[in-house]
Amino acid sequence: MFSRVVSLFVGCFLLLVPLFSCAQSAEPEEMYSRAKVISIDREWTWESDTPEGTDQNFQLYTVEITSGDETGKKVQIQNGARDDQRVTVGETIVITKTVVPPQFRDDMLGGVYHMSDKYRLPSVYGMFAVFFFLTILFARLRGFTSILGLLFSILILSLFVVPHILRGENPLAISVIGALLISIVSMYLAHGFRKRTTIALISTLITIAISAFIAIVFVHWAQLFGLGTEEAFYLQIGVLSTLNLRGLLLGGIIIGALGVLDDITTAQTAAVDEISKANPSLRFEELVKRGHSIGREHITSLVNTLALAYVGASLPLLLIFSAAHSEPLWVLLNREYIIEELVRTLIGSITLILGVPISTLLAALFLRADPHAQPVHSHEGHHH
Repeated sequence: MFSRVVSLFVGCFLLLVPLFSCAQSAEPEEMYSRAKVISIDREWTWESDTPEGTDQNFQLYTVEITSGDETGKKVQIQNGARDDQRVTVGETIVITKTVVPPQFRDDMLGGVYHMSDKYRLPSVYGMFAVFFFLTILFARLRGFTSILGLLFSILILSLFVVPHILRGENPLAISVIGALLISIVSMYLAHGFRKRTTIALISTLITIAISAFIAIVFVHWAQLFGLGTEEAFYLQIGVLSTLNLRGLLLGGIIIGALGVLDDITTAQTAAVDEISKANPSLRFEELVKRGHSIGREHITSLVNTLALAYVGASLPLLLIFSAAHSEPLWVLLNREYIIEELVRTLIGSITLILGVPISTLLAALFLRADPHAQPVHSHEGHHH
């Protein structure tokens, strides 16, 4: 599950890159670049003169631009010095240049510079390097091929799913096609070209089709329109205003469910296969029964894991939810952003639950060993 979560996270991160690129080309007044802090020129505190006010810290510092057309240029920046904005000498940050119209330039040299954000990409690259190293160290060749599957998933999301959705095509249909492509390639890369991988893939495709239908029913039943997040608000502005937000919500749910489903179908299929090999004389019914016994353990553990993963991602939302006392509890629970998260969790859990019996039945049907073989315990007498 962790690899699929990482895949989704990296994919979503890379998917935003074209959007940012479009924003920069469409808004030439905003120019982004990296800059290195070379000196802290002044620090001071503005003291509030009201009892309920809070003091505000400020910094004035000089940076040297290290990317873009203005590489090597030194400029001064002033900003508030909260924990997320305080800088130190030698640190690299992202700055924004707002171009000022000629009639207002005066001595501002054509633009005003602001700190936009911390520059975090090098640390993220380091984290992924650690992740890749540990994956290959412990999983060997399978780890390497699973990383290839991860990269393919990112490519499908960034080069197929997002461009087609941006062109106005149905987000749900595009997401389902993308999910199918990711399943086919990544599962074979991660688990090898084996019969039980094919059974797991077929189980995944069947379950994801059922889940897509359930998602459509649940989203319409709950009267969700994909407007429950701040990101949806921004998607309604400008060239993206024609996007089908409900379809986008459904597509996101399907791709998220796929991350859970991959684990359950491959693990369940492998379990049934190993049980059958350990005791080839097991009948179909007995094999299904033992497979379901293992599957129940998967369900009880992963449902809780899935819920906690969604809760962890929505922790700020929960804090806002807990601190809001201006509305009755039932009104807060009725908000679309709350219902969206509940529906995501429920559909992901239902997908996981359905994946167990489907993969178990198919594995027992097609991976059962020779029924005429002797049971394992019949050879015990040779040890005496």
